Amino acid sequence: MSDAVLNQFTQAVEEEKKVSDRRLKIGIIGTGWIAEAHIESYLDMDDVDIVAMADLIPGKAEKFAAKYGVEGCRFYPSHKEMLDNEELDGVSICTYNMTHAECAIYALEKGVNVLLEKPMCVTTEEAVEIMRAEKKSGKILSIGFQPRLDENMKMVKQIVQSGVLGEIYYIQTGGGRRRGVPNSTFIEKKTAGIGAMGDIGCYSLDMVLNAIGYPKPLTVTGYTSAFFGANPKYNNPADAARFNVEDFAAAFVRLEGGIILDFRISWAMHIDSPGDTIILGKEGALRIPATDCWNGSIGGPMTIYSDMAGNQVETKIPVCENKGKGLFYKKVRSFLDAILENGKAPVPSSEILYNQAIIDHIVKSAELGKEIEVVIPEI
Repeated sequence: MSDAVLNQFTQAVEEEKKVSDRRLKIGIIGTGWIAEAHIESYLDMDDVDIVAMADLIPGKAEKFAAKYGVEGCRFYPSHKEMLDNEELDGVSICTYNMTHAECAIYALEKGVNVLLEKPMCVTTEEAVEIMRAEKKSGKILSIGFQPRLDENMKMVKQIVQSGVLGEIYYIQTGGGRRRGVPNSTFIEKKTAGIGAMGDIGCYSLDMVLNAIGYPKPLTVTGYTSAFFGANPKYNNPADAARFNVEDFAAAFVRLEGGIILDFRISWAMHIDSPGDTIILGKEGALRIPATDCWNGSIGGPMTIYSDMAGNQVETKIPVCENKGKGLFYKKVRSFLDAILENGKAPVPSSEILYNQAIIDHIVKSAELGKEIEVVIPEI
């Protein structure tokens, strides 16, 4: 181990921000599973009032509020009715993927700050329309990538940005599950639009793209398949019958700056992992151990490979401890702090646009069976 290298990467001490005296009025759109993490975070904050909820299913929002003991909340059958009738400081959008764009655009048009769950949406065109609404509104739009707040994810970026790896030229990343096909709205195009890529693939893309500064994607060669989700041998027969998104995807992506991204993600496969994340630079390399099920962190100590004084050396970076509140709380809190401080979005759409474009162009390339240029309309 090289102490000279290791000493550059010690965990920083995180300071908790003081809660503001101002009370923020918050609405929640969509009261399904992911909304539970949002409401639990809001209820743990002294400067938040949850004043409104919207859900398409009659009675669902009311039951959701009762479960968490939220009183004095108003309920609506659609996001439009809620936003038309409420004065809100911010809204959490926790609907299924196919409605992310319309809900986010309408909220921004109404002058409401938005915390939009991942994936940002389904297509590149939708992402662009969201950003146009954001630009016109002047409001904060933050995308729900809580793994960015994991101390190990911060360390990945710190290592890459330090220059110890030199100029980056190749990245292998991805992850997934040997068996982990979800159900509900995740598995149909009419609600999810995309499968494993929208669920967990966007996280692994963000891990490496954020570390290298989110260069623009130029071309994509993509592949998708659904050999497990649509097969009653591996999935509940009822779910298999309606499964029509990808349960596996892979891609070869050319990025600005001559960087190659080799990506693969899976809900189901006949192996425990498609491999560790590897970032190769001209002066060194970084190995990030895979997890059993891509969970937004790392599977063990990272390793930096480099040469020193003519010798090949390996430096182990200890796993960082996440202190204080959980990552979902920190995600929500960072959004609210940006509102209070008139600050910038913690996870800006300008970055996640490229994440979404890669996923969308993987789908398009797979359909065409060839490499395609990444086309992103002007904002």
